[in-house]
Amino acid sequence: MLIDINAYVGHWPFMQLKHNTCDALHERMNKFGVDISVISNLNGIFYKNTQSANEELFEEIRSKAKFRDRFIPFAVINPIYAGWRDDLDVCINKYGFKGVRIYPKYHDFEILDPSCIELVKRVRDFGLPVVFNFRMVDSRQRSWIDISNLKNNVIREWNLKSILPVIKAVPDAKYMILNFANAATLNAEEMALIKNTNLLFDTSGRTITNMSDFLRNYGSDKFAFGTHSPILDYLTGLLRIESLSPGEADETIKEMLRSGNAKKLLSI
Repeated sequence: MLIDINAYVGHWPFMQLKHNTCDALHERMNKFGVDISVISNLNGIFYKNTQSANEELFEEIRSKAKFRDRFIPFAVINPIYAGWRDDLDVCINKYGFKGVRIYPKYHDFEILDPSCIELVKRVRDFGLPVVFNFRMVDSRQRSWIDISNLKNNVIREWNLKSILPVIKAVPDAKYMILNFANAATLNAEEMALIKNTNLLFDTSGRTITNMSDFLRNYGSDKFAFGTHSPILDYLTGLLRIESLSPGEADETIKEMLRSGNAKKLLSI
């Protein structure tokens, strides 16, 4: 079984995307043997009101019966936008969304902003995962109106140390940290925090040049298949798993990476 924990539908204002509808993604999943995709609507990163994008995703998924068992929707919530608490409640209790993706760099707030911490705690209390991204796109190829011009963006991309403060603040939440990028050396305390947190990285990020090293450093229970589709290519995340030699990962570990770890975090 294959579960992609890092996929999207919707649009990106600075590039033309393909396979960015539920229909197109569903077709792609069938072609490459992906059983389930965790998806959000990219439009929510750019709409002033993220709830409009969540409503679009809800309507698109329920438009066809074939989507309902194949897509797990995650809401995009901006905790500094008025009404976000009501939006969260609607997404989870009415729409049945199974997690929340948060974009501090695009919505222009600090990761330790009190509203962000409150959001993480509320999602934790629902028993659902919170998602952060190292980056959405390569910042070297950016538009002049991209996030580099926002007041809080001293750096354009995060590394793992950038995300650790929120994990330290709410260590009992569930986390997905996606599109692994940019090296960071962790001390023993920081590594212990990662290993003791209910957390998954996905396999899509450019920094994962040697999958076996990451499994050895962080643990085989900390990774799950992800594509970052439709922004990145659809196969690299899976190739990183399937190219592991028997000495690097046996079939049990590979199955954990394909779907087992995702099932556990998503409670499916």
